[in-house]
Amino acid sequence: MAMIETINLTKKYGELVALDNLNLTIEEGACLGFIGPNGAGKTTTIKILATLLKPTWGEARVDGHVVGYQNHLIRPVIGYVPDFLGAYEDMMVVEYLEFFASCYGLHGAKREKVVGDVLDLTDLGYKAKSEVNGLSRGMQQRLSVARVLLHDPKVLLMDEPASGLDPRARIEIRELLKELRRMGKTIIISSHILHELAELCNAVAIVEKGQLLFNGSVAEIMRRAGSGRVVQLRVDDRHAEAAALLREVKGIATVSITDTESGPRIDLDLDPEQGMPVSEIPSRLITQGFRVSEIHQEQVNLETAFMRLTKGIVA
Repeated sequence: MAMIETINLTKKYGELVALDNLNLTIEEGACLGFIGPNGAGKTTTIKILATLLKPTWGEARVDGHVVGYQNHLIRPVIGYVPDFLGAYEDMMVVEYLEFFASCYGLHGAKREKVVGDVLDLTDLGYKAKSEVNGLSRGMQQRLSVARVLLHDPKVLLMDEPASGLDPRARIEIRELLKELRRMGKTIIISSHILHELAELCNAVAIVEKGQLLFNGSVAEIMRRAGSGRVVQLRVDDRHAEAAALLREVKGIATVSITDTESGPRIDLDLDPEQGMPVSEIPSRLITQGFRVSEIHQEQVNLETAFMRLTKGIVA
C-alpha cells in the first residue's frame, strides 16, 4: 500500500520552478532517503507533504488523503521534523512536550503517560527539568523528534535531522531513527550525510532541479551507478599492447594508462549498457600471454552513486 504518493507535483515561485512534475511513491513502512543538491526541491516537497505549502498544480496524497483539500485528515497522521527546533526555548523540556501534547488533545493521566513514554524513547528523561535553550544541538533534535511522536503518527517527515550535529549526536539520532523504523513508521529523511542514509534506508529518491532522477531500492541505485564502474589493473610488461587489446573489447568504453610511483597502471571505464563482468577482463589478457599482477574495482557507495547520477544543477 502506498502511504505517500505525488502525481505530477509542481511548485512554482514566480518564474522559478522548484518542483517539476514530481511523481513519487512511498510504500507503508518504508524508510526513504530523499537526496539531491541544495536547491533541488527536497524541502519544498517535504513542506507540501507536511501541509505547510500548497502545490501550484499536481497532487500529493498522504495515507490516501489529498494535500490542500484534506489537511485536517493528514495532520493527525504525520510528524514534521524541521532542521531547527524553533521557538519556546524558555520552557523546560517536560513543559514543552506537555504543551504540544495538549495541542493534540491529550490531557490528564494520558498526557503524562505519553510524555513519559516519548522521553524514554528519545532518552531525554534525565533532561525533563532542563530548559530547552540549555540543551545541546543534538538533544534539541531529539526533543524535536519526541514532539512529533506524541500523537503516534504513521508518517515522519524529517528535513536534515542530523544537520549541524557532532559525530556522537549523529550516532544517537541514527539509532533513534532505526528504532522508529522498527516500529513500522513510514519515514522520509532528507540528508546530505549519505553513508548514514545507506545504513538507515531501504529506498532512495534523488531529485535535481525539481525533477526525480531515481526512485528505488538502495541495492538498485548501487547497481545502476556501478554499471559504469572504473577498473584499475597492472600487467608485468607490454602495457601499451595490453591497453590496445582492451580497447578492442566490447563492453569497455575507455582505456588509459596512468604513470604512478608503482609503475604504469591501466584504467578502464566499463560501458554501463553492456554490463560486462569484471572477471572477464584478466582472462582476456591472460589468454593473450599477459601476466596480470593486480586488478582493482572501484567501490560504489551511495556517495559515488549520487555523484554519478547528478550534475549539481539546482532549480
